[in-house]
Amino acid sequence: MGEVNLNRLAVFVALVRAGSFTAAAEQLGQTKAMVSQHLARLERELGVTLMVRSTRRMALTEAGTAFHADCVRILGETEAAIGRVGENRDTPRGTLRLTAPVNYGTSVIAPVLARFLRRYPEVHAELVLDDGMSDLIGGRFDLAIRGGPLRDSGLRAVRLTGFRQLLVAAPSYIAARGRPRRPLELAQHDAILLAVLSSPARWVFTARSGAQTRVRLAPRAQADSAAAVHAMVLAGAGVAVLPDFMVEADLAAGRLEHLLPTQRLPEGSFSAVYAGLHAPAKVRAFIDHLRESLAGKAA
Repeated sequence: MGEVNLNRLAVFVALVRAGSFTAAAEQLGQTKAMVSQHLARLERELGVTLMVRSTRRMALTEAGTAFHADCVRILGETEAAIGRVGENRDTPRGTLRLTAPVNYGTSVIAPVLARFLRRYPEVHAELVLDDGMSDLIGGRFDLAIRGGPLRDSGLRAVRLTGFRQLLVAAPSYIAARGRPRRPLELAQHDAILLAVLSSPARWVFTARSGAQTRVRLAPRAQADSAAAVHAMVLAGAGVAVLPDFMVEADLAAGRLEHLLPTQRLPEGSFSAVYAGLHAPAKVRAFIDHLRESLAGKAA
């Protein structure tokens, strides 16, 4: 038996249902000769006779009857599969597996995700917190929340929000080591670095005048988690650059102080990243929900 053209199965089923070549041709929008040709080629590909026909009537053979039943089942399962894909495309459902940085995931993503699950009861979620760059495809993630520029051009990114990066230290550290007044003085201070950044020790400070100063921080310690850097800074181990959403409560309570407030560091940003040309409904819906939540918080 040679390779079978599966498109001919639909023609065969339509022919049996219609009861004649003329009626099947009208239903399929084809010529009677084309329908006859499809049947002849299908029989040749299968190596069996499916139907006997004369000028006035046609009838299924025993093999044709069994094959027709199988074709009806196959086409029905195909239509059901297409329908299920369409449901996933149009209606948020299934398991949403996403990853995010530890602190941002805890403070921002997790509460938004909880509200999202209340809105869409057919969606379940798996949230994996990781300050590293999780493999989106290898980890079978539907979505990743990432900071900084997109490195993999094969992925698609939707910008969510920006944030300020602040140089901070604990009052106990400032009391012991003094307060830096200019960026270049940071070379004499202990820095706690976030190791997952591409250049954790190199920063560009921009003054209100627009003048820029490039500084290399002197590392005393580093960690691959922003939460760990945050904990060490709170304990007075040194100075660190941390995102505003992570330290705003500490600044308000006096647990940390903003150093060099007249100098601006480059802004950071978070994006929602996914693979594939067409994101499923659960991914699109969560991105929209997250952007709405972040816009409301900013307002």
